[in-house]
Amino acid sequence: MRRLRLRVPGVSELAQIPGMDRLLPALEGLDPAFLVGGAVRDLLLGRPTVDIDVAIEGDARAVARELAERLGGDTKEHERFGTATVKAGDLSVDLATTRRETYSEPGALPEVHPAGLAEDLGRRDFTINAMALDLNGSDVGALEDPHEGRADLEAERITVLHGASFIDDPTRLLRALRYEARFHFRMDDQTERLAREAAAGPGFSTVSGARVRDELIDLLSEDEAPAAVERMHELGLDRALHPSLEADPELVASALLASAETGADRALAGLAALVASAPEWLHLWVEDLHLGRQQADAVMRAAEKGPQLASTLRNELTPSAIHALLSCEPPEAWAMALARGAPGNPVLRYLADLRGVRLEITGNDLLEAGVPQSPELGRALEETLRRKLDGQVSGREQELDLALALARGERR
Repeated sequence: MRRLRLRVPGVSELAQIPGMDRLLPALEGLDPAFLVGGAVRDLLLGRPTVDIDVAIEGDARAVARELAERLGGDTKEHERFGTATVKAGDLSVDLATTRRETYSEPGALPEVHPAGLAEDLGRRDFTINAMALDLNGSDVGALEDPHEGRADLEAERITVLHGASFIDDPTRLLRALRYEARFHFRMDDQTERLAREAAAGPGFSTVSGARVRDELIDLLSEDEAPAAVERMHELGLDRALHPSLEADPELVASALLASAETGADRALAGLAALVASAPEWLHLWVEDLHLGRQQADAVMRAAEKGPQLASTLRNELTPSAIHALLSCEPPEAWAMALARGAPGNPVLRYLADLRGVRLEITGNDLLEAGVPQSPELGRALEETLRRKLDGQVSGREQELDLALALARGERR
């Protein structure tokens, strides 16, 4: 097996994280502090690190207040979980008291109790996220790795920390797929077995739709999302999300590619491609994700209308017909039409040339010319726009002349 060559952690590696040159001296003399989570993993992999999550063996909120004073920043505290955020200029640091978590039932939010660093690392999702780097004291930059996360990084493995991990929090199933795709890793045999068992059980029914939404959106936003969707189907996690959901990685890949061409929201286009397997059965599931009304409507419209749009766009259409077909659809529907095999030319023509076409006249111009307010006025403007799109009308004078004639019932 190919093994990654990881960085050796130390003060010089820590200093490469933006803002760490200010944070390290500010932490001196405070309760023991440790860099934790994805920042440690990414630092070892030599990947950019953005988020700074710090675990405090002590009172994180008290440390945050002192840190904010030393840095000349502000702090925002969250009493329930013993956490706080310090912001000082462009530096943002999330601090949390080291803790252990217990789950009253599968999928429930955890109950939090103060604990040491070892227990804090043991509650995390995967070994590669269960490492820490000392940030103050006599051993700054030392790696704390009680669960052999570094070895799993080198072996390109995703490994859970305990057998009930996916039961406690089923959203970790989607996170595992995301990490597999992002890093080109693979779950170890035991973790994959646990994933399949979790998929065959109650699965995602024990967690809120909002938590599922967050993980799905993150997964579909990944550059390698189609690979994650392929694994989703392989492991049966699509059916665990909903019995009617049948993930099609090729359709998702096409929708994601088309989103770049159409300006569609990448994650929403990918979600529409997932839902396209059976939109009539999945609309309530989409509602349960709590996307927001506009986003949910875009997903369902794209899933339902994609095949019809693709079929219609294969015909010879006038510019006005293309405009009428696409102007009332969200960008995600345009992406799904392309994913379903629609020819690119009419869609790209709409985006480049037709979408921005407007009349130079308005209804007020017709009213001022003596046309009474009526449905005919609106229809006259619509017909004038149609003819402008098809190149039959050009300029304000021609538009006004045609619209007036149409509004008055004259044939043109």
